[in-house]
Amino acid sequence: MIQSVRAITTVGELLDHGVGWAALRLHEAVVSHGDKEIKQFMDVWVKSPFVSKLGVHFDRNGVLAGSSPRFDMYGNEFGLGKPLAVLSGYANKFDGMVTFYPGREGGGSIDLGICLFPENMVAFESNEEFMIVVN
Repeated sequence: MIQSVRAITTVGELLDHGVGWAALRLHEAVVSHGDKEIKQFMDVWVKSPFVSKLGVHFDRNGVLAGSSPRFDMYGNEFGLGKPLAVLSGYANKFDGMVTFYPGREGGGSIDLGICLFPENMVAFESNEEFMIVVN
C-alpha cells in the first residue's frame, strides 16, 4: 500500500529559506502522518480499491520522495555483515524519483537513491554548487 504526504512550496520560498527549511517541511509532513491517517486511508481504500501508478498520478514538475523512516534498512543482519548499501530495485522508477533511507552511518545521516534521465544527471553533475554539497 502506497500512501503519500506532501510538503508544498514555491521556488521563491526554497530560494528564500534554503534546503534545511525544505527538509523540515518534509519532516513535519511525515511525522504528522500517523496511525489515524493510515487507518482512514485504509477504510476508504477497502471501500474503493485502486492501484497507484507513481509515474502517472504525480506532478511531473515536483519531486517525489519514497521510502519510510520507520524501517531500519541497515539493521537487517543475515550473517554476512552490515549491508554496504540499500537499493530499492527497478520498480516505480521514473525521472525525478528520490528514495530516502536512514543513513548507514546513523546519527541522522540520510542515504539517497536518485533516478534521473541521463541528460538531467549530466546537468546535476555539471552544477558546481550541487557537487560541493553532495561530496
